Amino acid sequence: MEKKTYLGLVVRETEEKKYERAIEELAIDGLPAGDVLVKVLYSSLNFKDMLSATGNKGVTKRYPHTPGIDAAGIVEHSGSADFRPGDEVIVTSYDLGMNTSGGLGQYIRVPAGWVVRKPKGLTLRESMIFGTAGFTAALSVLRLTDFGIKAKDDVLVTGACGGVGGVAVSMLSHAGFTVTALNDLTDRRDYLARIGAAQVIDPGEFIDESPRPMLKDRWTGCVETLGGGVLASAVRSIRAEGAITCCGNVVSGDLHLTVYPFILRGVSLFGIDSQNCPMPRRIRAWDMLAGAWKFPWLEDLASEVPLAGASGAIDRIRAGGHQGRIVVNLWN
Repeated sequence: MEKKTYLGLVVRETEEKKYERAIEELAIDGLPAGDVLVKVLYSSLNFKDMLSATGNKGVTKRYPHTPGIDAAGIVEHSGSADFRPGDEVIVTSYDLGMNTSGGLGQYIRVPAGWVVRKPKGLTLRESMIFGTAGFTAALSVLRLTDFGIKAKDDVLVTGACGGVGGVAVSMLSHAGFTVTALNDLTDRRDYLARIGAAQVIDPGEFIDESPRPMLKDRWTGCVETLGGGVLASAVRSIRAEGAITCCGNVVSGDLHLTVYPFILRGVSLFGIDSQNCPMPRRIRAWDMLAGAWKFPWLEDLASEVPLAGASGAIDRIRAGGHQGRIVVNLWN
């Protein structure tokens, strides 16, 4: 009997610290053990995919490997009573695309506990415009709204041209918040205004490296995606009883602060873990993305590449300056 095969992007370590990427024909029998076999129709590209595809051993320990921390498709086989063949599903986070063969292959096999049934308000392609970036943005906004920050409040979004930041600006503005976007790229003010930013500021007018424990209070909430000095300046700029979420470390993983914003203004700082988020909160976030937080300009954030174009898109992410979300069509 002929073994069933599929195409996937494979990263190989050809010699120490040298990696090559190519589309290869792979055997489904070679996928890891799992409850659910999914035919992947769409994936998307994230910063972590770039790290995995370029040999970052902190993300992916063993090569050869197929990256892709996002996948959306149709269940082809299930050993779980929770899913049936034909179900449309989303798989993100956990170990997908890190050390488990990921969504840049036309098939994945994963534990049932990693799988989310696609909400009715989203198509599979739309779910990958959001992907892990949009899911992370939704978790951040959930934290702020559950905390009590409400429509018309002033919210700062940092890294606003990135995947998480762009979706956060869009969701918050669509939901009625007044959004200030921190723009660290040139010539992006018109784009940020189109996706709902009421104000755009540059890092030079925001980041304060002085030893002052607190800065002028400017925002009730913040979705912070960069870390380092950006996060430190944001915490010191939040109003009394405000809140800030933290989900990234592109600038730095270090944080230099005093306790004064927390004990004199009562500022709350929430960490966002999209990788191991509990399933009830995960489902709630996807339901919000498919419902109240699904903004009309979602397609404007997306560009699409075929599987054969994924490697080139990864190189563009690595070079920096990419705007919006890249969807990968696995069967185009």
